[in-house]
Amino acid sequence: MRLWSIHPKLLDRIGLIALWRETLLAKKVLLGETKGYKNHPQLERFKNLPITAINTYLFYIHEEAMNRKYNFNFSKVGKTNLTIKIPLTDQQLQYEFKHFLNKLEIRTPDKFKEIKNIKNSNLEPHPIFQIIKGKIESWERV
Repeated sequence: MRLWSIHPKLLDRIGLIALWRETLLAKKVLLGETKGYKNHPQLERFKNLPITAINTYLFYIHEEAMNRKYNFNFSKVGKTNLTIKIPLTDQQLQYEFKHFLNKLEIRTPDKFKEIKNIKNSNLEPHPIFQIIKGKIESWERV
């Protein structure tokens, strides 16, 4: 499971679809509707927040899907809070972007070429995140 911190518009088709599905799974885990993944590190930043946080994360994924004319079921999003901001360190965002580029170079070379030269200062996070200075998050498996 990977709940990307990078903006959904940076994801390729495979990445966006996977993010939608994995976030729906994460939501089920947070609601106690599954037995597995309860201690997955990617859930740490959502565990102590209201469920509207993961719903809002899903909302922005859905928004990108709509921009691409994909048919994601909006009824799965639930109640949102578009004012919520979750702190995210700049180094975490950079780490994830590099990790994503490594996947993308093999999987979708055209998308890789399109975004590979984005500079750290221009790197957009998922809209739910507020960038702060800091190191890679302690829950990240480096």
